[in-house]
Amino acid sequence: MFAVLKTGGKQYKVQSGDVLRVEKLAADAGETIQFNDVLMLGGDTTVLGAPTVAGAAVQATVIDQIKGEKLIHFVKRRRKHSSKRTKGHRQKLTLVRITDILASGADATGVKAAVGAGSVSTAADAAPAAKPAKKAAKAEAAPAAEAAGADDLKQLSGVGPALEKKLHEAGVTTFAQIAAWNADDIAAMDEKLSFKGRIEREGWVAQAQAKLAE
Repeated sequence: MFAVLKTGGKQYKVQSGDVLRVEKLAADAGETIQFNDVLMLGGDTTVLGAPTVAGAAVQATVIDQIKGEKLIHFVKRRRKHSSKRTKGHRQKLTLVRITDILASGADATGVKAAVGAGSVSTAADAAPAAKPAKKAAKAEAAPAAEAAGADDLKQLSGVGPALEKKLHEAGVTTFAQIAAWNADDIAAMDEKLSFKGRIEREGWVAQAQAKLAE
């Protein structure tokens, strides 16, 4: 028996015993998880989902949290800037072993659902009552950062009050922190704050280094 499941925006055809590398999941090594988005079941009888097969699931054991192969990205700016930069990125992945394929009864297993590590819904479900406290913490974070000698990050190209607030909430308050970023740090911050390449495009690291040299 085999199944076609969906996770991390990709589809995988799996059988019991298969080992998969999928987009990073919110689970620890040794945990049992359950993929509930099953698009098709195959074997003696083929069942197609609409879009998913009701009651079907694929269970797996988390082997480890790993990183994929390093990808090299070469960036060349448009004319008049004449700058080039090469950066690398390693995608965070989860290694799992398929243990069981359920044709029905998935809702009653009680096994933890496989959810992406960056899922907004996971964070919301984990601590719904903590929202007011979080807002209060954010309100206190700004004056605390100023008292600690935070730099005016709005001096960086493209950084306004809203972006500066995002950086403060991520723990970035000084030019020294930004100046020390390497390619992996930039990629992680880009992904965490959804900057969509703004850090690289605006040249924040070089600007921060220049501010420190003044």
